[in-house]
Parts: sequence; C-alpha cells; structure tokens
Amino acid sequence: MRAMSRFEENKTNILSGIVVALALVPEAIAFAFVAHVPPLTGLYAAFILVLITSIMGGRPGMVSGASGATAVVMVALVVTHGFEYLFAAVVLMGLLQIVFALAKLSKYARMIPHQVNLGFINGLAIVIFLAQLDHFKVPSATGAEHWMQGTQLYTMIGLVALTMLVIYLFPRLTKAFPATLAGALVVTFVVIIFHIPTTTVGDVAHLAGGLPTFHVPNVPLDWHTLEIIFPYSLIMAANGLVETLLTLNLIDEMTDTRGKPNKESLAQGVSNVVSGFFGAMGGCAMLGESIINVNNGAIKRLSGITTAVFLISFILFASQWIEQVPIAALVGVMFVVVEKTFEWSSFRFFGKIPHTDAFVGILVAALTVLVNITLAVIVGVIIAALVFAWQHAKQITVHTYHDEHDRKVYAVEGTIFFASVAQFSRLFSPKDDPEEVIIDFAKAKIMDHSAIQAIDSLAERYQRRGKHLMIKHLCKDCLELLDKAKDLCVFNLAEDPHYHVADDKIS
Repeated sequence: MRAMSRFEENKTNILSGIVVALALVPEAIAFAFVAHVPPLTGLYAAFILVLITSIMGGRPGMVSGASGATAVVMVALVVTHGFEYLFAAVVLMGLLQIVFALAKLSKYARMIPHQVNLGFINGLAIVIFLAQLDHFKVPSATGAEHWMQGTQLYTMIGLVALTMLVIYLFPRLTKAFPATLAGALVVTFVVIIFHIPTTTVGDVAHLAGGLPTFHVPNVPLDWHTLEIIFPYSLIMAANGLVETLLTLNLIDEMTDTRGKPNKESLAQGVSNVVSGFFGAMGGCAMLGESIINVNNGAIKRLSGITTAVFLISFILFASQWIEQVPIAALVGVMFVVVEKTFEWSSFRFFGKIPHTDAFVGILVAALTVLVNITLAVIVGVIIAALVFAWQHAKQITVHTYHDEHDRKVYAVEGTIFFASVAQFSRLFSPKDDPEEVIIDFAKAKIMDHSAIQAIDSLAERYQRRGKHLMIKHLCKDCLELLDKAKDLCVFNLAEDPHYHVADDKIS
C-alpha cells in the first residue's frame, strides 16, 4: 500500500509538472516581450529559476519563472542600455536577495496584515487576467494591435470556453489525471483534427534552441555601471521578494503546511544570479502556476524539477510539437487559475468587517494592478499600521479613587506609545489635584520612548505646582530611561510588571 501511495504521489507531481511547464511557456514568452528581450531569454529564466528553487527552495510545490513583477521594471533599462546591462542588473538583483535572506528578514513577511494579503491576491489575479487579454489582439497592416473580430474572435472564445469546461468537468470523470493538462490536450487535438484556424504557440515564437551557456555580462566593472543598474536591481529584488513571500504564505494556507521564507529567498537570489550569468531575464515566484501545481496536489520538489526538465526538453527536442498547442488552451488554463486565485469570499465581508480593512484591501488590489506589487504592499502595511495605532491609542483610560491616606490615585489602563501619549496626558489635571497623587501603571504597558517622555513631562507638571507625585508599578526598563520622574518611582519587584520597552537607549 505504501509503494502504491508513493507511486500515486510521484505520478501526480510529474503530471502536474508537465502542465506547469506548458503553462509557463506562453507566460515566459509574454513577459519576455514585455521586457523587450528575445523569447528564449524568458524561457531560460523559467528553466533556471524553477530548477534551482525546486531543489534548494523553502516551499516545495511553488513555481518560479520570468514574471511580470520584474519584467515591467526591466523595460526602461533594456531600451536605454541594452541586454548586457539587464543581465548585470539581474545578477545584482540576486545578490541583494541573498543578502536579504542571510539577514533573516524574510520571516517578517508573516507580519503583513490579512487585508493586505487579500488585496495582493485579488490584485495579482486581476493582473494575470488582464495579461491574458493581450492574446485576443492581432496586429493590423500598420503594425498596431487591435481586438479580434468576427469568426476569429468567436473561435478564440469558443476554444477558451472549451478548455475551461473540460478543466471543470474532468475531475468528475477521474482525479487520477490533472484536469488542466486534460483541458490543454483536448483543445489541442480538437484544433488539429478539425483544422481549426487559431493562434498557436508556434505563431508567437519559435522555441527551438540549445542549452543556456555561461556568459559574463559585457559591461564595464565600475561605479558608473553600478549607478545605472542599482535602482533597477533594487526594485526588481523588492518586487520579486514581495511576490514570492506572499505566494509562499498563500500556499502555506492552502496546504496547511509551513514553508521556510528565508530559505526560499536565498534560493530566489541564487537562481537570479545564475540567470544573469546565463543570459536569462530572472524573475520570482509565479502565483498562477503555483496555484495550478497546488490544486493538482503537487507539493513536492519533484513537480518543480519535472517542470524544469520538460521546459528545457521543449526547447531542445519538442519545440515543433509544443508550438502546435493553441494559445486559447493556455489562456483557458490561466482563466481557471484566475477564478481559483481570486478571493470571491472577500465580497461577503463588505458590511461585516471594519471599513478601514475593506479600504486597505481595495487599495492594495488597485495599486497592484496600476503600479506595482512592492508599493501596493508597503502602502497597505503603512495604512493598516496607522489605523491600528490610531484605534489602539483611543483605548487608554484611567480610573481615579482616593486611598486610605486620602491620596488621589490614577489607575492607568491600556498601552502607552507614540500614538496614545496625547490622550494619556489629557487624562490628568495637576492644577485641580490634591497635594499628594499616585499614578499606578499596574494595568498599563509602556511601549516606547515617547511614552517615557510623556511620563517625564507629566512628572514635571506636578513638580512645577509643588505637588508630591508617586509612580508605582513600572517595569525595570522604564527606570533606566526616566529622567525627571526617576526619583518619584516606587519599585516592588514582586508586583512590578516584567516586559521590555522598545527603545534604542537600552543596551
């Protein structure tokens, strides 16, 4: 039974790897065109990235290749300086990603709020969908592109619909064979048998070629070159890491497993360095193809290795057959990916979640589509953090009473930090208070230097009026940071809270 189970698992990963390889071909070619580089440059990038990340990456089952997140950044560099500077920029991009991984910064991607992650997923699904619409365009006599019309358009729509129909219905027949591969094969055979005129992979580009060869980018090794490529490399590295780490988080949720983000970032960096030295355009994780793989049940390294083997085999031996696959079949596959990727459940949240969370999700999705992934996520995280700080700042309160010695006691509750210090200060009235006052922080938490300064300022207000102030139940870190209020503190190690204050003055 064990042998059968292992056999089924290997079969699933191998067949899914073939499907992903087929899906990567038009994507790699399309993104190569976006970056203004030859198609083989994109195909070599897909081969190198998926092979290296599958072998040494931290998320088995995730698929990497030439991507839109990096391709859109490359255009200006290629147009102004040429291919060689692009390859140098890809090498530097990989080195930056390696440094990021060695610094163990990837784990912080898990701190990205859910609404930001949701916006990224929906935005990227829209990006994938919009990218497929280019296949519904044809060049005119003047060279400009226009939308298909008449029979050509209806044929394209019909083949796409047939592909999707097969993918959705095939699992009812059997789950032993990937539905996406079945959809692509069925439509390919229909087109060949009935001689249906439609665009094929071969019409877009010829895939025949050899193995990628080692090539040191032919650029001057000086500061001027670094000044040219560094901004592009930095943006590509950031875009690639954001898409990779968010895709990793999504697959973690889908598979109920936990990937290794730093290990994956390191693998991405290594694969991009290799890409730059082998005449490839580099890239990052591919959300669409990763979803295909996971939905097929392929979550082992074998699936990615199979994808790489078949990709290079297509280029070396089977280009004439792969070129017969209709573009419509691959568009249908990607449309299904879009449908399965988009979080349709997010529409049900409207009216049930805070308006700010809904706004952040929509904003991130819009920026992902209109600008780029990195900016979208950064803006989303900043807004979400500011909203959290604002809401948390309003939750600080004080309860006042007089003790047995008729001293007024302020019992503070809540978190005191940069956003809440103004509210904290307004809770006290030194002018109207009696001669002896106690401030009890037993149920409060001091978070940063702004809170320490607020306590010092409050103590100064009481001292100016000649009133005696006593401060109780502060953590030990606060004593090291307080200035004017230090001598007013009463410490009881058995009762005082134990936590650390976020301040760079503490060694």
